[in-house]
Amino acid sequence: MGRFLVVLLLACAALGGAGMWYLQVYGYYDVLPEQDSIALTYAGETTPAEVPVTAFEGIDAISSPIRFRACFTLADPASDFAPYEGATPLNAPGWFDCFDAAAIGAALRAREAQAITAQANITYGIDRIAAVFPDGRAYAWHQINACGTAHFDGDPVPPGCPPPPQRTE
Repeated sequence: MGRFLVVLLLACAALGGAGMWYLQVYGYYDVLPEQDSIALTYAGETTPAEVPVTAFEGIDAISSPIRFRACFTLADPASDFAPYEGATPLNAPGWFDCFDAAAIGAALRAREAQAITAQANITYGIDRIAAVFPDGRAYAWHQINACGTAHFDGDPVPPGCPPPPQRTE
């Protein structure tokens, strides 16, 4: 009887672990439909404009505001977009193979790509950033900004941040 309970407990643990892994890697993500434009912010502007793109691939999830990833090609990569300081590409699930955070980050550090503001505060404390290469390839992700970091930690937001949303409990 004891061996049966141990085997049952181990089987439940293995199934639970496999289920958790599946949900984290596959379950919560939605593949986004093909898009022919994406919102990017031009230098000197605060409101993003729709910019034509081709070969769009994207994923997102409602479980977290920072799970958005996209790969696309800009029709006009020479446009003057608003730069973004401190861009750090976040890893994508392994099955979303067009997005390689390590390679994008290395290209940004080597100045082979430019980090731009796609849309500031797409949701409170979260910016959409894009890395644009000279040949038009571009990659986008969501990243927590300074306002979000302070707010999510429960600290007062820095000067210049919009007022945080009211918490509902």
